[in-house]
Formats: sequence, C-alpha cells, structure tokens
Amino acid sequence: MPGIAKATDGQRIAGVRRRAKYLLIDLELGSLLLHLGMSGSLRVLPADAPRRLHDHVDLQLDSGQLLRFNDPRRFGSLHWLTGDVMAHPLLATLGPEPLEDQFDGAYLHSHCRGRRVAIKQHIMNSHVVVGVGNIYASEALFRAGIRPGRAAQSLTRAQCDALAQSIRDVLTMAIRSGGTTLRDYVGVDGAPGYFRQKLYVYERADEPCRNCSTAIRHRVQGQRSTYYCTQCQS
Repeated sequence: MPGIAKATDGQRIAGVRRRAKYLLIDLELGSLLLHLGMSGSLRVLPADAPRRLHDHVDLQLDSGQLLRFNDPRRFGSLHWLTGDVMAHPLLATLGPEPLEDQFDGAYLHSHCRGRRVAIKQHIMNSHVVVGVGNIYASEALFRAGIRPGRAAQSLTRAQCDALAQSIRDVLTMAIRSGGTTLRDYVGVDGAPGYFRQKLYVYERADEPCRNCSTAIRHRVQGQRSTYYCTQCQS
C-alpha cells in the first residue's frame, strides 16, 4: 500500500473512533478507515516484532511501537480518506448505532412499515441498524418473543419496542462478556469471548429451550443459520 504509506508519513494520530464495523484512525490530514473482516486484528507490538503469516500492514509509531493489522481470511480492508469521512460511500448510508438514543422502538417500527422481508434479515441490514450480526439477531428475537421468519411489516409498535430493547440488551451483555467465540475469535488480550455460554438459541438445535424445554429449531434463512423456539416465539 505505497499510496497510503506516502499519504500518512509523518502525521500524528489525532484520535480513534468507530462507526459500525469500521475503525477510524484520525490523522492530521485525513483518516484511515479500517475494517477487520471476519477475524482480523489490530495489535500494538514492539517495532522489532517478527512478522507472521497474514500480517499485512504495519503503522510505525514514534514510541518505537507499531500497530499491526493481521487478517487471516483477507476480508478486511484499509482506506485513506480525506474530507468529510462520513460522506464516504462505505459510511454514508449506514443506519444508527443500536446503543445510541436514535435507535428505539419508534425508529424500528417506522422502518418496518411496508417491508415484507423477514424481520431477522431486516435487523441485520446495516442500512436499518448497524452491528446486529447473525448470532445477536437470533438471540434478540428470542428474547423479544418474535419468530425470525415473520414479515417486518407485521410487527406492532409494542413488539418493535421489545425487539429494540432486546437488541440493546443482547449487545450490552455480549460486550461485557468479551464477545462470542465460536471458532477462532479472541480479544486483543488473547482471551476468547464468553457470551457463548449465555446463548439461548444460537447453535442449540434440538437442545431444550432454556425457558420452556421445547427443542430448539434450526433453519437456513437468507443463507444464514437461524435458531428459534416454536413455543416462546410467535
């Protein structure tokens, strides 16, 4: 990435922030927009740390350390942006953050009107709300008592209130637990995420529901695995 190296050379880091799944490293003359992909990581290491397989980018710091971007599956990306960062096509049309005040039942209900798409796919659409991945969508719908295959337009305002709150609750609990490790995910400290221990339906097909003991069902929805309870969700 010689273009990025030349553009950022000698600049100081003014701040670090996040928008949806993108990390923004603000420099003096622009911003680095970084997406970690499915299993990428960004770590602070000594400047002489040996490079490993799938280490793709080093950002050298005055402290003698470096920021290293590792991306085993190569689904991540790094962009150099100038001007209005939020106007960039990758960011401009994103929905609200689920833990901010803009996202609530009223907002969700207004975006469900006239939408025949299944509610699970609807809340996973980053143009509606960001940050609700497959696992958390299944878990939030279970807690709200809503079947994942229901048409978004069929939800009442009360159900949207419950679902918006469930999304907020699930994501808050997951953050406190360090995320959800299903395969090779670890945090920056090398520890796995422990929210998997608190999952009610995801990857629990044929196991008894933690609420009513009915066997959890599995189906493929929008090319993604979906899990739900036929008794607790309607």
